[in-house]
Amino acid sequence: MIFPFLLHFFSQLGTLIYLDNLGLPPSMGFTHIEYEQKERVAYITLNRPEKRNAFNAILVKELSQAFATAEKANDVRVIVLRANGKAFCAGADLSYIQELSRFTFEENLEDSETLMRLLVQMYKLKKPIIAQVQGPALAGGCGLATVCDIIIASEDAVFGYPEARIGFVAAMVMIFLVQRVGEGRARELLLTGKTISSREAYTIGLINDVTDHNKLVEKVREYSSQISQDVSGSSVAITKEILAKLSGLDVQNALAFAARMNAATRMTEDCKRGIQAFINKEKLKW
Repeated sequence: MIFPFLLHFFSQLGTLIYLDNLGLPPSMGFTHIEYEQKERVAYITLNRPEKRNAFNAILVKELSQAFATAEKANDVRVIVLRANGKAFCAGADLSYIQELSRFTFEENLEDSETLMRLLVQMYKLKKPIIAQVQGPALAGGCGLATVCDIIIASEDAVFGYPEARIGFVAAMVMIFLVQRVGEGRARELLLTGKTISSREAYTIGLINDVTDHNKLVEKVREYSSQISQDVSGSSVAITKEILAKLSGLDVQNALAFAARMNAATRMTEDCKRGIQAFINKEKLKW
């Protein structure tokens, strides 16, 4: 469960996020990622294979711009976060870590808040994000996957939060890890710094599906197609909003909030259309 004061902070912060270049075509200016749209799916691809897609300040900024572009695109229903090369993301770039070690506290706080804004943006995004993971997803790279709605991994994928082994902590991403696997499993991963296989990650609920490496792309395509065609985009957006807010509420307030959202959803065009199709026994293609 996400702590109430953090949820409130994230909620307030989300309204303050400002991303430049939102009106530019997504292909312009990106050096660390790739962006493309196909069949109602936006593909955001980490593109530093020579660095095992390790992230730095530029990558974080470009990811924010790409997610904002995908969210604004009316013809995008699902977002896939994937990576070129043999690794999904091995965490922070070594040269980036060395640079951070020379920062003042204020500079480190500013840098940390930039990453925090990306995580908040992904968590509050109105469209579902599917992580397509092959190879290592470690430290901040594991965090990027963990904050996604659905994680599909190949059998060769490994996950872990090894920060404690270098005297660091997975401070921000642990919030989303606890939500996915519970505090007990999160403590084990965070305190030991060990890596686990995709099969073990599936067993503890960290990821949603495991497949053969050669079938990973097709498996993600199946998930993307099912979401984009079989379920209402409006319903998905409202569901994500509810999930983001419920964790910080007690049962009574959560139910009261859910009741209001239930009533509001009944007034949407998607709901009216869905009810009519159900009555007429028609198959809807959203």
